[in-house]
Amino acid sequence: MKIYQIDSSARKEGSTSRALAKKLLEKIKKPEDEVIYRDLNEEMVFVTGLTESGMNIDEKDQNDNHKKMFELSNQLVRELKESDIIIISAPIYNYGPPATLKAWSDLAARVGETFRFKPNGRREGLLKNKKAYLVITSGGTKLNSNEDFLTPWLKFILNFFGIDKVETISADQMALDYEKSIKDAHTQIDKITS
Repeated sequence: MKIYQIDSSARKEGSTSRALAKKLLEKIKKPEDEVIYRDLNEEMVFVTGLTESGMNIDEKDQNDNHKKMFELSNQLVRELKESDIIIISAPIYNYGPPATLKAWSDLAARVGETFRFKPNGRREGLLKNKKAYLVITSGGTKLNSNEDFLTPWLKFILNFFGIDKVETISADQMALDYEKSIKDAHTQIDKITS
């Protein structure tokens, strides 16, 4: 099995979402499993300079920025395709996703690679038979409340890619009761059976 771990917190040291994702990885990883790791703060570009809708620019028309964007996009798509289990850790920033996580989703959404349009115009996700774990943290936002625009969006994106087995681990509203939030998250991880 290949486990794809994606961290998106802007904090390197002291990040709760990163620490919980690491604990989750240790819980589900078997000795023979391979881990693909991606820190979205290490290398991320944003979709810019498109001349039409979708990630399509003829190679002859690509400038250096386009080439870098497509190179990373191809790599992200390959990592998703090769993985069996995906762990995404993300803090809620201003009620939504970190900018790097949104950029990751934009680069990973490729027609014919992660999704396709059927003859009737409906979309179909192409990444079947995968499981995803979301590790969501927040200071004050309650998970799945009307103010949480990260969790439903991320689940939608994964479903859009064809990943419909999604489990969420959360340490939300840490500013209100940090110890309880962390304890609850650890309990959620401990209860996971792979």
